[in-house]
Amino acid sequence: MINLILFGKPGSGKGTQAEFVKKKYDLIHISTGDLFRNNMSNNTDLGLLAKTYIEKGDLVPDEVTIKMLEAEVNTHPNANGFIFDGFPRTTVQAEILDQFLSTLNLSISLTIALEVDENLLIDRLISRGKDSGRADDQDRSKIQNRFNEYNKKTSPLINFYKIQNKFFKVNGVGDINDISTRIFNTIDNNI
Repeated sequence: MINLILFGKPGSGKGTQAEFVKKKYDLIHISTGDLFRNNMSNNTDLGLLAKTYIEKGDLVPDEVTIKMLEAEVNTHPNANGFIFDGFPRTTVQAEILDQFLSTLNLSISLTIALEVDENLLIDRLISRGKDSGRADDQDRSKIQNRFNEYNKKTSPLINFYKIQNKFFKVNGVGDINDISTRIFNTIDNNI
């Protein structure tokens, strides 16, 4: 079983590459953003609880997020593995995830960070913002703030997984298929 965490700043191609990895290795892609949206649109107890925090502009507490994630993992008992996208975001969340997975006799196999220069990412996001209409992808200061948040929160996580020898960087620049090949090689050479 392969359990991956995919890291990458906004615009790094994480979502695109997660789809390729999911297909190649027949994995379940779990995005916390999707979990929140699905639980809220289906008015689950956890979704209604998450909505109360989101509507106030607060972050959804770890306990709520991990319960959604646990429920999603448990709905796929015969999965070949999982790709976690958007979780964990902190070392505490990583520890909670490890504890949960250990109850299922599972663990994170490796974490992959897509490395892309921030200036290139800004260009990508502004271009995406023009196509999608997303306001947060059209303002350089908002984009930079997202990068700063990512750098601040992800740095300790990188060290957490480096200590476990589970952290790998992949060059996220170039042809989409070339990037996929780099990711596949990283997985194949380290599982």
